[in-house]
Amino acid sequence: MMAVTKERRRIVIIGGGITGLTAMYYIQRAIDAENLPIDITLVEASLRLGGKVHTHRKNGIIMEKGPESFFDRTGSVKRLAQDLQIEDSIVGNALGKTFIALGNELYPVPPSLLAGDAPHISSFITSRLFSVSGKVRAAGDFFIPRTQLPVDQPVGAFLRRRFGAEIVENLVEPLLASVYAGDVEQLSLQTTFPELYEVEQKHRSLLLGMRKAQSSLFYSDIPKQGAGIFQTFKNGLETMVEAIEATLKPGTIRKGVRAEAIGHTEDGMAIQLSHNPTLYADDIVVATPYYVAQSLFEDKTMLQPLEAMTTATIATVNMVFKREQFDDLEALAFFVSRNSDLTITSCTWSNLKWPLTASEDYVVLRSYIGRVGDEAIVELSDREIEQNVIADLQQTLQVKGKPLTTIVTRWKNAMPQYTVGHTARIAQASEQLQQQFPNVHLAGSSFRGISIPECVAQGQAIAAQLVAAHKERLHID
Repeated sequence: MMAVTKERRRIVIIGGGITGLTAMYYIQRAIDAENLPIDITLVEASLRLGGKVHTHRKNGIIMEKGPESFFDRTGSVKRLAQDLQIEDSIVGNALGKTFIALGNELYPVPPSLLAGDAPHISSFITSRLFSVSGKVRAAGDFFIPRTQLPVDQPVGAFLRRRFGAEIVENLVEPLLASVYAGDVEQLSLQTTFPELYEVEQKHRSLLLGMRKAQSSLFYSDIPKQGAGIFQTFKNGLETMVEAIEATLKPGTIRKGVRAEAIGHTEDGMAIQLSHNPTLYADDIVVATPYYVAQSLFEDKTMLQPLEAMTTATIATVNMVFKREQFDDLEALAFFVSRNSDLTITSCTWSNLKWPLTASEDYVVLRSYIGRVGDEAIVELSDREIEQNVIADLQQTLQVKGKPLTTIVTRWKNAMPQYTVGHTARIAQASEQLQQQFPNVHLAGSSFRGISIPECVAQGQAIAAQLVAAHKERLHID
């Protein structure tokens, strides 16, 4: 390896969520491995790193305030864990029953639909989730022709056409609300489940196509028999955030400092900060929510396509109970239909799904509240939220008494909505940015995937891109 010039390059990453942290880690790793003349700084407005990845550990009990697991279909998290030497601490979820709450009653979901298995028609026929007429309508999938619409159409409309309204209302919407907190009538099929469109175009029938492809309604890969498809770390998701932070050099992270504006200079770009000196950069990675990215440019027409984006506000409610407060119920989670009167949108038995979460003396329940069109609940006080959630749990699970501990965590405007047109909007915004700020790069959950693996993959990709570009500019072989 030979450097023809010693000119130093400057990279600044705005946003210390998992996307920005992953980019930071891999760029710093390349700098150290190849002795690259690059200076890198990460700026984070809050006093902690990790963004929505936030683990609470106390008295031997582990609770997730944000996301609680990941489905690592492409292996991006596994690669990160290997590089951080924490792969041995990855654990898979235990298996168990999942339910949908209709009214105050819990109905079991056909196991094949959630275990990653290809769905059997018998799953629909025997399920109590659907009426006889609903099951007959679902069988229409075998006969209905392919859609003539493009892939960028609402998920709800696409699946309703194939299976009928009852399948969408009693199964699809509750499950997807737990992931996107959104409205299936607005979510983009192209951005969320393009593989369903491809299966339909190839096989016509989704059910027959998924059987042939050995894929499921929501997951494109089938795990090994008896294995759960979700993963986390033994000591919580924040393990990977802590592992990354431990590798970063002192002085390269600025917490509690907000980036306020990005502008051009004679030889690069300048980032105006809320306090501390102005930062100068040759490349900037903006790994923030889309509305923060928009605010960074004086030209208010910059990133204008993103103005059509929206977000959902949600909250997680973790509760710890004594085991004797529950009757026996073999379950991992239940999801709530919009037709229900319940406040919560989903509830997970964290200690059953992840046995290392707590000892057998306790039950740890993790509930979500809030979704598009139903966000006022999040604005209530912690006490009011706790009362509402307890009332829901008493109706559905016959919980006895009150929890020992309750932790309410609000995530305001935290769930970007990938509505129809999302892919085109991101492409237009990126093109606009390229024209005026070619060395500013967008990444994160607002743009090309909201899951942890998708955000990690974005961080890995942008790091590889920037390192390669700087090596080319600096004539390093």
